[in-house]
Amino acid sequence: MPKINGNEIRPGYVLEHNDSLWAAVKVDHVKPGKGGAFAQVELRNLRNGSKLNERFRSADKVERVRLEQKDQQFLYENDGMLVFMDTESYEQVEISAEILGERRPFLQDGMTVVVEFHEAEALSAKLPQKVVCKVVETEPIVKGQTAANSFKPAVLDNGVKVMVPPFVGQDEDIVINTESMEYSERA
Repeated sequence: MPKINGNEIRPGYVLEHNDSLWAAVKVDHVKPGKGGAFAQVELRNLRNGSKLNERFRSADKVERVRLEQKDQQFLYENDGMLVFMDTESYEQVEISAEILGERRPFLQDGMTVVVEFHEAEALSAKLPQKVVCKVVETEPIVKGQTAANSFKPAVLDNGVKVMVPPFVGQDEDIVINTESMEYSERA
């Protein structure tokens, strides 16, 4: 695996540090008035979700890990474990539902997600950037309220509450951005 300097770490990189795999969540490059510059990196453990703040100087070498990404189809949830199937080999893999966190309600039956593997161990899952959901509850459409950039609360078919523009009515399909968890457009 390639070693990189401490100042080359970017958000999203996966590193092997202290005999574990960590994802760089936030990276701040700091140049104090006295002493050498360093990168203040917030790391998240890919196996147990714990967080760690670490300083890396440019002379520090860390191992960058490349994860293998495979498209997997979501089948079902069983006892807090999500079961995915490889669309080419039909092998099934289980991942903890906690990996998706607050984005879990957007996972739909049969949805294709990108699962990241490290030496045959499934570490994370990424939902598609945009997901279609149905609005099941919102305030009625009020005519003439489109001039101001105002939003109203709405409840989706998966139970998630989002803010939508005033022209969106009940039983309408809308597109949600899964990264920001916000309304994107009409479906």
